[in-house]
This record gives sequence, structure tokens and C-alpha cells, in this order.
Amino acid sequence: MRRFALLTLALASVSTIISAQAATPRYGNFGLELQDMDPSVKPGDDFYVYSLGTWLRDHPIPADKTGAGYNYDLPDEILAQVRQIVEQAAAKPDTPAARSVGNFYAAWMDEAGIEARGLAPLKPWLAKIDAVGTREQLIQLMMKPGYPSAINIDISTDADDPTRYMVDAGQARLGLPTRDYYLLSGEKYDAIRTAYRAYLIRIQELAGITDAAAKADRIIALETRISQDQWTPERRRDPVATHNPMTRAELTKLAPEMNWTATLAAMGLGGAVKVNVTEPSAVTAIAKRLGDVPLSTWKEWLTARLISRQAAFLPRAFDQANFDFYSKTLNDVPEQRARWKRGIGFMDAALGEAVGAIYVDHYWSAETQAKADELVADVIAAYKDKIEAASWMDAPTKAAALAKLATFDPRVGHPKKWIDYATLAVSRTDPLANNIAVEDFQWRLQLARFPHPVDRGLWEMTPQTVNAYYDPTLNQITVPAAILQPPFFDVNADPAVNYAETGATTIGHELGHGFDDQGRQFDEKGRLHDWWTKDAAAKYNVQADRLAAQFDQYEPIPGTRIKGRLTLGENLADLGGLETAYAAYRRYVARHGEPPVIDGFTGDQRFFLAYAQAWQGKRREGAVRQQLLSDPHSPEKFRVNGIVRNFGPWYAAFGVKPGDAMYLPPEQRVSVWR
Repeated sequence: MRRFALLTLALASVSTIISAQAATPRYGNFGLELQDMDPSVKPGDDFYVYSLGTWLRDHPIPADKTGAGYNYDLPDEILAQVRQIVEQAAAKPDTPAARSVGNFYAAWMDEAGIEARGLAPLKPWLAKIDAVGTREQLIQLMMKPGYPSAINIDISTDADDPTRYMVDAGQARLGLPTRDYYLLSGEKYDAIRTAYRAYLIRIQELAGITDAAAKADRIIALETRISQDQWTPERRRDPVATHNPMTRAELTKLAPEMNWTATLAAMGLGGAVKVNVTEPSAVTAIAKRLGDVPLSTWKEWLTARLISRQAAFLPRAFDQANFDFYSKTLNDVPEQRARWKRGIGFMDAALGEAVGAIYVDHYWSAETQAKADELVADVIAAYKDKIEAASWMDAPTKAAALAKLATFDPRVGHPKKWIDYATLAVSRTDPLANNIAVEDFQWRLQLARFPHPVDRGLWEMTPQTVNAYYDPTLNQITVPAAILQPPFFDVNADPAVNYAETGATTIGHELGHGFDDQGRQFDEKGRLHDWWTKDAAAKYNVQADRLAAQFDQYEPIPGTRIKGRLTLGENLADLGGLETAYAAYRRYVARHGEPPVIDGFTGDQRFFLAYAQAWQGKRREGAVRQQLLSDPHSPEKFRVNGIVRNFGPWYAAFGVKPGDAMYLPPEQRVSVWR
């Protein structure tokens, strides 16, 4: 996925600003921030610092954030836009959707009411845990909206037949971010585990639960035992290993403790013929724990995890304890975000398309749509050229790759049909009930879709989300409206900037996921199907292995390196996206003529500078640590330096030579499309 972008607009003056934007680019003279550069650094020694060194030196990380830069600061600009929409809805709820939006936000912002009600909203949910008397009742409660579960059961597209839905079952997240936090040794991880224990004790004591310390110890012992059997993030990236459709008989043999027939029926999935088990050995182990760990311990776990999961919607002491551990301890963030920002974030996740319809009406233009469509077409055409010219692809594999490219479904801007929230009841006085009601509504939406053919018109992101994604089972890229705004995209900016910042990091990147180490295993119809010849696959894997090995060597914080296998898909998409967007830019130049030198920079130099500046960012050490252990995206600096050093035109643009720190001999450079 690509992350985040910006547009600073006020709802009351949208037309004025759009008109002004049509006259001049908002960022610098042509879309770059030259004052952010550090020309004292040679481009070939550290291209990231050369492009952004002054900004990196002078720009602090705000106290309420894990990081700073385009990918961290800019979503606040979107929040400001959404806030205008939400506050209007709260003040004048003239439609059912506006009333729901207004009620959700008003309930969240009523801090005095939340304090006055205390634990009363939580007690009915805790009482359901107290009432559990059998393991079957425990499992069925875990599967209800609002409650945490040791095994996730949900609905996704069937990788064997992407026209239909399938039930998935797999390992669930525990209290700490990944298994590594339970299992790695060292002072840092010991301190995190100690803080986690203190957090569990704190939230239980706030809820009036006795013997909190002993219960915390049992919870941590249970989670540690579960973590030992969980799959690593790297292993979970394998689409073949995680595709294991099973009949009821096979499920019963795999994990009899789950009582699959009763469990699925209670969830409304009694008609499911098969279930895809994503991590079979982990599911087997977790199910055994459901059978051999005392029921009382599981109820303690469920209670503490429920309180933690809903802490933000409880009185301030719970919310603060949750922030102190998950943000301050794990991510080194010293201050909590403004309440209105957090409320907009929760509300956006809950009623995103209700807001999105209004957002698109105010902030999306036909001109942007047309320019974005042109850029998408150029990048797709460049991919076609790259595939046809790829020396490592034989004829049968090329034909299959071109067929896949021809069926790519690029969706830009916003959905054509919006979600109807009419059946979602939203209270103006109970934010916790609202949060659980949203989970219930979203589950009911999935259940309603399950018996029917897959709806290709659904979006997994709202238009106001500054991100993008590729779905391999649908062969779709989705680019929401919010990312097609400055600084990533400006209809009046230098084409070199647009082709780098949107063409490479968003459109080219997402298209590249169709041919990364995961996406390449799905065919033109979205089926998990090996369409490569052995020779072509072997040559591809040589390049992929070399890129993984390169990234294994990078150490963003002392003692913790990038996991080359975990980040391989994103790194391949970055490299393929850069190669292809550059080719698309050269196609543009061929049509319109060689661009002029601006402020001493050629068009090619501006392209690579824009690529680097699109990844402007710095993060706190705790946040980087969590990213390195669990996130398939490499830190920003390495998404620039680790990529451009493999690309010949970058060397030519900046005269990078042997002896420069980033120099790689041509035979050591990795190329996705060569």
C-alpha cells in the first residue's frame, strides 16, 4: 500500500481554492521543496539526505505523533476537511446518514458524559463473559462483534474462484504487536513485557477486578505460549502456504476443540461448505489451548482484552492507560493526539462512506480525474513495454503477463455505489455501544454478501483515505481521491514531479504488486494459479532473492535490521514502480519534447528528487522497531536509497561513480523489468 497525502482546504472556500490551484502549483515553483535539500551531501553518497537533509535536520516530530513528514503530518489536513463535514452534520442532521455521523462524533466528544457514566456501559459486555460456563460458550462469545478472539474467522474472496466469497480462519493478534515482543531476549524487550504486565494490572484494577497481578501473569503466560506457535509475518506473506481450504471433516481433524459446526452456525455461517485455514499449525495449537488451559484463565484473558480493546471509549483513566502503553511505551510518543482528531479517525472508520460521499462532492474535480486517468494509462502502457522487452521472460510467460495487465481494473477517485448505513443504530450518548454496533454492522454487511457473487464495486478504503491498494484476487488497483492532491499530485506541477510522486510511488507501485513475489502468483482472473514457466520463475526469483539480501543488510536502528523477506513485496513494488514510472515519464517527454532545465535541475533529476521527497519522513525509535518487526514496508530512507541505487538512469542523472557510498556495480544491481 501507498500511504498518505495532503490538501489544505476549508469547506467554506473550496471553489476559491480550487480556482487558485488551477493557476499555480502549491509546492515550490514546480512541485519540489528545494529548501528541504542538503546540497553539501553528494547524491551518490546518500540520496535521501541530499534530497531532504535540511528538512530532516530542522523539522521536529510533533509530540503527539510517531513520526513527521508527508506520510505522517498530511493526514491531519484531511482530518481538518472531514471535521468540517462532521461538525456540519452534527449541527444540522438533515439526513439519516448525517444524523448517524453527527451522533457518533457527539457521543465521542462528550467527555463529561463518559466520565459520569463510568463503567456502566461496559458492565453488560463483561457480564456476558462472567456468564460463560463452558468452552463452547467461550468460543462462541469470542466470535461475537466487539469481543477479542484467539482465532479470527471472517470472509474474503476465494483465491480458487474469485467470483465467490469464502470463510477464512486464522491466528489472531495478541496483546503485544507481534510474536517477537514475547519471544525476543534483551533489555528492551524485557522492559516492554514489564510495562505490558503493569498495563494489564492497571486496566483490571480500574475495572474493579481483584487479584489483578496474578491474573496478568496468567494472561501473559497464555499469550506467550500461543505466540510460540504463531506464524511469523514473513511466513504469513506466502499466498500458497496460507491457502488451505478445508471441509468440516478436515476442520474437525485439524482443530476439534473449535466445534466448527456449532461455531459457524452461531456466526451465521452455517451454509459454509469449506473454510480456508490461513495458518493451520497455529490454529491447531490455539485450539489445543482452548481445550487444555483452564476456562477461568481464558475468561480472565477475554475480560482484560475486552477492556483494552474498548479503552478509548471508556473514562479517561482507561484511555490514558492504553495510550501510555501502546503509544508512549511501544512507539515513544509523549503526548496523546487532540480528542477531535481521534474522534474523526474513529468516526471515519465507522461511517467512512457516509462522509466520503460528501467529501467527494466538495474536494474532487473532473480535471483531477482526467489527469489521473492519463497518468494511469501512461503507466499501464509503460508496463506493457517493460513486459514485452523483459529479457528474462520467455514467450509463454510474457503472454500470460500481458493478459494479466490487460485485465487490470484501475479505480480512481471514489466508489460508484455507496454503503447504505440505514440499519446502523448510533447513540448520541454511548460511544462504546457505538463502536460495538459498528463492528456488528460491518459483520452483517459481510454476511449479507456471503451467499452472492463477489461485488467488484466495493472499496476497502474511503475516498478521504490517503493511501492506495492492490487486490490480487480481483486484479484491481484502488486510488482514493485524497491521495491525488498536492504534494503527491498537482495538475499544474512539473510532469516529472507527478510521474515520480504519483506515477512511481502510487500507481506504478500498486500495479507492481500484481507482479511482486505475492501478486505474481495470481493470474489474470485473480486465481491463485502458477502461470509462470519454471525457467522464467527461476530467473525472477534470482532477482527477488538478491533484493531481499540487499535489504537484509540495512540496519535502521542499532541491533534491528530490515527483514528482507518480510519487506520483499513492497520493495519489489517500489523498484518496479520506479522503473515503470520513469519509462512512462519518458513516454510523456517523447510526446511533448525534452523538458527545460529548472533551477539548475534537468527533468530526469527532478523526477528522482520528487521520488525521494515523496518519502519525506522520520519516526521515533519505538515506532521504527515495531515497523521492522511486523510491517512489510521498509522505513522511508531505504525506500529511496535502497531502490534508486539499483536503477541505471539515476546514476546517469546525478553522475554517480565508483567510490560513491551508494554505488553498486551494474552486475550487482537488481531490476524487476530488464
